[in-house]
Amino acid sequence: MTSLTVVLAPAAFKGTFGPRAVADALAVGVRAAVPDAVLLHCPVSDGGDGLLEVVLAPGALRERVRVTGPLGHPVAAELGWLDQSTAIFASANACGLALLRPEELDPLRATTRGVGELIWEAVDRGARMVVVGLGGSATVDGGVGAARGLGWEVRDATGAPLGEGGGALTGAASFDGGWGLDAQVIALADVTTPLTGPQGAAPVFAPQKGAGPAAVQTLAAGLETLGQLMARGGRPELSTLPGGGAAGGLGAGLAFFANARLVRGSDWVLERIGFDAALATADLVVTAEGVFDGTSLVGKASGEVIRRTEAEGKRVIVVAGRVEAVPPGVTAVGGDGRPLSAAGIAALAARAVRDVLGLPVA
Repeated sequence: MTSLTVVLAPAAFKGTFGPRAVADALAVGVRAAVPDAVLLHCPVSDGGDGLLEVVLAPGALRERVRVTGPLGHPVAAELGWLDQSTAIFASANACGLALLRPEELDPLRATTRGVGELIWEAVDRGARMVVVGLGGSATVDGGVGAARGLGWEVRDATGAPLGEGGGALTGAASFDGGWGLDAQVIALADVTTPLTGPQGAAPVFAPQKGAGPAAVQTLAAGLETLGQLMARGGRPELSTLPGGGAAGGLGAGLAFFANARLVRGSDWVLERIGFDAALATADLVVTAEGVFDGTSLVGKASGEVIRRTEAEGKRVIVVAGRVEAVPPGVTAVGGDGRPLSAAGIAALAARAVRDVLGLPVA
């Protein structure tokens, strides 16, 4: 087994471990099974958790910028720099679920204003390209809050300023202004969900953000109104654009208000970190995430790792805190749903590697 090359390509375990820490734990497990294996660490992200950790080089500039949080209180959001003219951040830093206690979750009021403010701060500091990772938001405001952070005015039928949050969107009648950005914005979507419709942002994501059935209906109606206004503004495709519903509709909002280019986050990140080059040398790939389910195969980083590995005819293992769906031909091992320790991740990885390679149990 001395020639076995294993690529470790895990995503973050939300709320417990970042992708690099998961890769370190997997490495312990693989070494327990195959001590002489060559390990290539290639942690991944799809634009959500762990984005900056994965793509920023050691020593890269990171700043803390004070912006509006999801319920209007200031937060210190992290802004990273890939180079002197390319800024990057995760939208969850400004409007994320992790910024609120469970009892504070309220997508009817939560705003993405801080995302727009952070984009503007990046451009003001010299960015000519701003990469925004979508995911993990506490919001379903269609990016209207971000628009305000970029100087847009959003008004109701009487001409009065519209209130913050997704709950106010049904009253939206017009928007105008915007300061104009001398920069390209790239929005990294981790899902293919559209802005509107039965599989749109509100019915799919709002319950996870604290919305009950009545609130989901209100939010869905608001996003429909927003989609109609975007159509009147010359962008009718944004209501159904795959990924437009990411981060509660922030994907479509940035496409309209910041002329952002919406791309698959997993593709962008894997290209940036050189995953395909690592894969070319691999005999086995191990990916991981907190919960592996049906959504993992539709835009998530772990699903894209699996797709690319299988396309090369190579073996792949999934390690997860909980496994709810297993693709054909993939070895998946999971815990009982409770948060895994680093030792627990290592133990699962060792077990899976021994199983795939036909090695005896230690």
